[in-house]
Amino acid sequence: MTAPLVHLGDGLNVSPLGFGGMALTPVYGEVDPHEALKTLHHAVDAGVSFIDTADIYGGGSNEQLIAQLLEDRRGEVQLATKFSLVGSPADGYTDVRGDAAYVRQAVDASLKRLGTDVIDLYYMHRRDLRVPIVETVEAMAGLVQQGKVKHLGLSEVTAQELAEAHSVHPIAAVQSEWSIWSRDVERNVVPAAASLGVGFVPYSPLGRGFLTGTVDASSLGANDFRRRIPRFAADAFDANQGVVAAVRSVAAELSATPAQVALAWLLEQGKRRGLAVVPIPGTRKTHRIDENLGALSLDLTPAQLEALDQAADAVVGSRSADPNWVSQGRE
Repeated sequence: MTAPLVHLGDGLNVSPLGFGGMALTPVYGEVDPHEALKTLHHAVDAGVSFIDTADIYGGGSNEQLIAQLLEDRRGEVQLATKFSLVGSPADGYTDVRGDAAYVRQAVDASLKRLGTDVIDLYYMHRRDLRVPIVETVEAMAGLVQQGKVKHLGLSEVTAQELAEAHSVHPIAAVQSEWSIWSRDVERNVVPAAASLGVGFVPYSPLGRGFLTGTVDASSLGANDFRRRIPRFAADAFDANQGVVAAVRSVAAELSATPAQVALAWLLEQGKRRGLAVVPIPGTRKTHRIDENLGALSLDLTPAQLEALDQAADAVVGSRSADPNWVSQGRE
């Protein structure tokens, strides 16, 4: 890929597509560590240099996996990780912490696992409602002053929370779920980011695989994270096949794949709304990285965009079992 870098915010430039590391932990099924590392190397080889992880993924094992990539390729990667969720692989998250002491503790633990001395983009993963967001961001800003972190990010914040945080220290990026079937952020968060010059990093841009048309509800494993999400429940899953059909129809018109259409739709939203948008699809398969990059050269017509928008309006079920867990429930 030779596409130019994208400026998110606060001087942070990244590849126009990123890579979401959560897919390389056992949230959607078992993972082969050797194949996972091979996938990461292929992503960087292909030009996807913006790598996103979090300290909670695999209880830290995802950061340790990415450390193996960084051993020889740190200079080729814009590295993002997150803090605030407290828990273990067995129990999942058990708390959310945004206090200053935890911010300092978490970054040092991540730096050690990642085997690096600086993180390019450090996100607050979820909001600790017990702590004013300005206090959390003040502590994060201290990490920038210490040289441990270059840029700050926030995940699943409301427009008001973003504005409050940005008043303390420049925020380079907001990360939230955003896709053809997850559009609640367009009401408030996206306009706020655009007005503040903050980039947007959509996670799950392919709807956790749903928008590709390759997910079968009956085949989801017992430990598959998607079983907890209302729109993946049996009735909603069937009702939402309409959005998959719309994506497939547009893909057929363009001789493209559903994944490419879903990503191209997001990239077009950035153009429409005047902000930098860098999706971070995750995958375990190298050929999917190449497929996803094809979205960068895909142009959707106004009629195709309208068809996808109409399909999105009919989506059934929340994107989270607890709307307060994401910005949707606090707006």
